[in-house]
Amino acid sequence: MGLFDDLSRFLENRLEEFLRNNPHLELEALLEQLREQEEDTLKLIADLQLQEKRSQEEILSTAQEIQRWHIRVQKAKNAGREDLATAAGEREAALLREGNQRWGQMQGLKERINQSQELLQKIQQRRQEVQAKAAEAQTARAKAQTQQRFETSGWSNQTSNYSGGFDDLEEKFRSWETQDELEQMKRNMQN
Repeated sequence: MGLFDDLSRFLENRLEEFLRNNPHLELEALLEQLREQEEDTLKLIADLQLQEKRSQEEILSTAQEIQRWHIRVQKAKNAGREDLATAAGEREAALLREGNQRWGQMQGLKERINQSQELLQKIQQRRQEVQAKAAEAQTARAKAQTQQRFETSGWSNQTSNYSGGFDDLEEKFRSWETQDELEQMKRNMQN
């Protein structure tokens, strides 16, 4: 296992070094991670909302059962059937406890939904910040590449312009040297 751990650490270190040397890729990786977190949080919220809806339906069903057993308690008491009234009262009390328990669970679900929605907002805000940084980095990289191309082409243009300048200067010197040689020849012929 030591070899695999060493290899894993080596690869992680190389990846971290690569990302430090290429910050735009680090931002892209962070954006991807934030997209995944946003997607997972949206799924969680949808799942919690579905559970909340089921919980509300169960509470409503329990409330209807409580109402039904409450009516039965009254009916049994009115008929003088205390044995049935007591049993129905116990059933009603058990349903009330169950309803309270379900209500507490639903409140817990609502709290988790609120927390998940807050988390989602934070993730979305962070993603917007990272997208802005990535856009800045992209703009800076494009600007640097354009500047580098400009400087490189500027160097080439300067050379060609300068060599064009040399051509004019070369022409002037040749003309002057030719003129000078002609004058030298004339002097030599006169002597």
